Amino acid sequence: MSATGAIRIGTRGSALALAQTGQVADRVRKVSGREVEIVRVTTEGDTSRASLSSLGGTGVFASALRESLLAEECDLVVHSLKDLPTAAAPGLRIGAVPKRADARDAFIARDGLTLEALPEGAAVGTGSPRRVAQLRARRPDLDVRDIRGNIDTRIGFVDSGELDAIVLAAAGLGRLDRLEVVSEFFELDEHPSAPGQGALAIEGRATSDPELDRVLSTLDHGPSRQTSAAERAVLARLEAGCAAPVGASAIVDSELLLLTATVYSIDGSQSLTASHGLVLEGSPAEREALAVELGSRAADELLKRGAADLAPLR
Repeated sequence: MSATGAIRIGTRGSALALAQTGQVADRVRKVSGREVEIVRVTTEGDTSRASLSSLGGTGVFASALRESLLAEECDLVVHSLKDLPTAAAPGLRIGAVPKRADARDAFIARDGLTLEALPEGAAVGTGSPRRVAQLRARRPDLDVRDIRGNIDTRIGFVDSGELDAIVLAAAGLGRLDRLEVVSEFFELDEHPSAPGQGALAIEGRATSDPELDRVLSTLDHGPSRQTSAAERAVLARLEAGCAAPVGASAIVDSELLLLTATVYSIDGSQSLTASHGLVLEGSPAEREALAVELGSRAADELLKRGAADLAPLR
């Protein structure tokens, strides 16, 4: 804790990061009864203009936050879960995954056009290899361009006419109250999103702190933790980076966890899909372990069928 007794929560300084961290801070304040201090941390992903794939994937957003946590400059940090590498960070743990927001991708186009209604050769922007592959699979005629920047910057590419459309995560738009710009939502059964998309991860140090443990247990949402764990286990078993052309979507229906995962070729011309399910039972930790097992099983099928030859996974 800080010298004033406040719980310090680290975050990136973008509008989206501050909005989602503010939501977490409000809940931490309510549950703990303590003051909460938000600590802004600058990451390599915020300062570099290079593409995410050339930087090594979206893990570049997490490393500085984790360093701040280990240096005890903050007590907790908030990540977009899809930005976290799948490997565990020594000395740290994900203490809570709050209830997940909309996991879908959102399509934002000039004149409110849908993807199918865009004219031939239209320019569409995204920084995600997965989205590139999915766009090319549906519309190989499109001019798909790599873009960076925050949500307002990306929307500005469409408003200015530089691009005809962009693809963003629906969750981020929702957290910033910008859903009015969406032309179309891509349904997960046809357009699976990044593993963990729409979920937040509240990370803390691995050493036990009874007060923080109590707060985090209150914020944790079992189904969100289980679905994101299954999806991220696909990436882990594939040994794929956060920016690999892999989509995954899991749901909990009663006690049944269902997962579908797809690996795409970058040009969108080929894909491999695996779907699996299992019954969740036992303690929260046992259920999470089952979710990881399910994701690994789906990945094993994809590898057996040639996923490593279909796309660059690392």
